[in-house]
Amino acid sequence: MLLHPQHPLYNACCTAETSTGAHQDQSYLYNFNWNHCGVMPEMCKRHFIQDTCLYECSPNLGPWIDQADTSWRRERILNVPLCKEDCELWWEACKDAVTCKENWHKGWNWTSGTNQCPHSSTCQLFKYIFPRPADLCEKIWSNSYKYTTEHWGSGRCIQMWFDPANGNPNVAVAKYYAQNGRDASPAPQAVLLLLPAALLSLL
Repeated sequence: MLLHPQHPLYNACCTAETSTGAHQDQSYLYNFNWNHCGVMPEMCKRHFIQDTCLYECSPNLGPWIDQADTSWRRERILNVPLCKEDCELWWEACKDAVTCKENWHKGWNWTSGTNQCPHSSTCQLFKYIFPRPADLCEKIWSNSYKYTTEHWGSGRCIQMWFDPANGNPNVAVAKYYAQNGRDASPAPQAVLLLLPAALLSLL
């Protein structure tokens, strides 16, 4: 069974209250309502809960913390390299859900105390607002995440989903980027492997 990344065995920064709040339809963490365009499908909501747990609770996002200029938060994460599988599974689970906005960080109507769609917006399927998995992962939270072609277990991308029984793969990922810089890229091993053959072909 896959549990959220900040399982108690792996040094989560969350309180029980924060973890509980992430699972509510209208989370008291930010008074944010997932169901702003009708009920969000459960499979889709699971990914947003996972996203919230990662964002709020992970001790392994240090390399991507930036200062924020908002009244409601002093720090934020930026361009966290999310594994290809996480982005694609998230998009697949949510493509037929409905929303009215591409960027969920700002631009809502908060006059009721919770987020409502702006008067000028219309509710549409996710797959029209976010045509590709990269659009969803990168745009929905103002580039908090960055879509990558790195896979689960590569040690070069943050995993939203994993089995805690096998350890937390994000520890090694955070260490790699802390040591090499958050814009570090994996060595193009496939190209290097092909290089000797390419050189031989020129002889």
